This record gives sequence, structure tokens and C-alpha cells, in this order.
Amino acid sequence: MGRLLAQIITMVISPLGLIHVYWAFGSRNSYAAAIPEIDGRRAFSPSRLATFAVAVALFIAATLVAISGRLLDDPFPPSFVRVPTIMLGLLLLARAIGDFRLVGFFKQKSTSRFARLDTRLYSPLCLGLGCGVLFVVFHA
Repeated sequence: MGRLLAQIITMVISPLGLIHVYWAFGSRNSYAAAIPEIDGRRAFSPSRLATFAVAVALFIAATLVAISGRLLDDPFPPSFVRVPTIMLGLLLLARAIGDFRLVGFFKQKSTSRFARLDTRLYSPLCLGLGCGVLFVVFHA
């Protein structure tokens, strides 16, 4: 079960990394729906470098899950991958809960396009991924 879940999580996270590469090196297509808004304006405008850094972080996350789920050989001592993967799972759960302002299930702003997508897609996805990552770490 842990292996299958690791495959699913890796197949979800990796394309998200590719989308961020796409945004970093070219199109900003559907980019607006990925940025929180305050009074109709973006809460922040990430640079191309920051967007690329998120892509790299997502690829690292997918690799950690793949190693934890025994999809890839682990060339490191067990705690070298286990601890960051647990931190990844907790980070995803924290993202789902949110900052109580702009993102997560408990956000204050809920009328923008981002906020609607966050409630229906982004936060539930982070919740599922976070629980899944922690399951993989402890059961693979």
C-alpha cells in the first residue's frame, strides 16, 4: 500500500513542479489563479527565480517520497531521508490549515478566484498529500 501511495503522490507532485518550471521560463498562463489576492490585487508577485525554486523544491519533495516509498534506492542513511520527508508531510498539512489570512481552510478572504480554488482544490490536495506522505514514511 505504501508503495502505491508513493507512486500516486510522486505522480501528483512532479507535474506541479513542471507547471512551476513552465511559469518560471515562459508563460504565466493560469498563474493568477495560483496567487492569493488582497482587494483584487496579488498579495505578492514571485520572481521567476522564486518560481523556479518552488519547482526545484517540488522535484526534491517527489524524490523524497519516491525514496521513502522504496520506488528508488536509498543511497543515504535512513534518517537522512526520513526526517525531511516527515517535515514535508507536516509542511503540507500546515499549508492545508493555512495562515488564517489568505491561504488554507481557515483563511479570511474567500471571494477571489484563488480563494475559491484554494478551498476546493489546493487545500484539500495539500491535506491529502500531507497525510499520504506521512503514511508512506511510517508504513513503506
